Amino acid sequence: MPNLCIIPARGGSKRIPRKNIKDFLGKPIIAYSILEAIKSSLFDEVMVSTDDKEISEIAIKYGAKVPYLRSSINSNDLATTADVIEEVLSYYAASGQCFEFACCIYPTAPFVRSENLNEGFLKLIQKKADSIFPIVQFEYPIWRGLRKNEKENVSMVWPENINERSQDLELVYHDAGQWYWLDTKSFLNSKQLFSSNSLGLELSPLQVQDIDNLHDWNIAELKYEYLQSIK
Repeated sequence: MPNLCIIPARGGSKRIPRKNIKDFLGKPIIAYSILEAIKSSLFDEVMVSTDDKEISEIAIKYGAKVPYLRSSINSNDLATTADVIEEVLSYYAASGQCFEFACCIYPTAPFVRSENLNEGFLKLIQKKADSIFPIVQFEYPIWRGLRKNEKENVSMVWPENINERSQDLELVYHDAGQWYWLDTKSFLNSKQLFSSNSLGLELSPLQVQDIDNLHDWNIAELKYEYLQSIK
């Protein structure tokens, strides 16, 4: 049952320059994704898809393979994760290597854990899903969301919930932005990361942090250090 790990890490990053290889508590942040993928023992190959030679060198240093440099069309701001995965699978297929399952792990995901990767893969197989990815509950009920107009007046998006107790409202989750396990056949048919036959693996909010700016980065480092301290 051959498995491929794909870590997409292009060189361009506008909000945090060189984000994918920026130092995160002593290591380039991409190293955390590579090392946890290797630690999981799930993959026949752990590869990094990049258009950047420096990222390529760092990826190889930490144990990943970089069999080619990503095409320019899939290195611009409009290229999606699905586009990159499709390119990678096509590259391997052209060289006679086909993988039944693939896991795309983002390069800025230091909270990825090998045990979660293993749990996700087991569920994917057992439930014959198209994909599975980590999710986390919104910390405040979105059903009480507010909108603001140009005069800064606020109103409820769903006013019917104004008198509902928070505990009675439906729980809502969002993508944790860490990884996606994929059945490659299903993925290549749909070119989508998730479908009506996808599963979610719930994580604690402590295990999740979007990193879109330096403020987020600092919070991520604090969270990571805290998690390490309570092991």
